[in-house]
Amino acid sequence: MYRCVLPLALAASCVVAHAQTHRFFPAKALRGELVVTQFPDVLLNGQPARMAPGARVKNENNLWVPPAGLAGQKLIVHYTVESSGLILDVWVLNAAELANKPWPATPAESANWQFNPGNQTWSKP
Repeated sequence: MYRCVLPLALAASCVVAHAQTHRFFPAKALRGELVVTQFPDVLLNGQPARMAPGARVKNENNLWVPPAGLAGQKLIVHYTVESSGLILDVWVLNAAELANKPWPATPAESANWQFNPGNQTWSKP
C-alpha cells in the first residue's frame, strides 16, 4: 500500500516545485522595484505609493508574507493596482521570473505590447 502512496507524493512535490518557478501572472501585472517603508506606505520605482487594505504579497516561493515583514528590502516584483491606484497584489520574483524579459513596467507599455498568457511572455510591436 505504501508503494502506491510514495509515487503520488513525489509527483505532487514536482508539481509544487514547478509552480514555484513558473507562476502565472495576469496581463495587467507590471514589473517594478518595491520598497516597503512603513506599511502601508511603499516606494514603487522610487515614487511614494500605498498598498491597498487587504493587499496580498507572495514571496519567491509563492507563499503569502505580511507586507510589514518586508520593510526596508528592495524587491523586484510584479504587481497589480486597483482602480483607486492602490497596490493590490505583489509577487516577489524568483530567478526564473526575473529572466523572463521583456516585461512591461508601465501601463502604457502594457497597452502597446502583446501578452501571451500561455507561456507568460510579452512581445514588443
